[in-house]
Amino acid sequence: MQIMINQRPFELLQGASLDDALEAFAAHPPFAAAVNGVFVAQRDYPQHLLKDGDYIDVVQPVMGG
Repeated sequence: MQIMINQRPFELLQGASLDDALEAFAAHPPFAAAVNGVFVAQRDYPQHLLKDGDYIDVVQPVMGG
């Protein structure tokens, strides 16, 4: 299936989870992830199954003041 992560296309196997997608993206903590504009709790990444066409935003905190 085809998904988008931070506006980049990725091809994953059908039934892949958000955890699988983040591994393919090589995301490094700390970060938060949203699927189709809805943030997903980190504890739910392994159970959150993706569908063809989903888009994921990976956001990392910015330090400063």
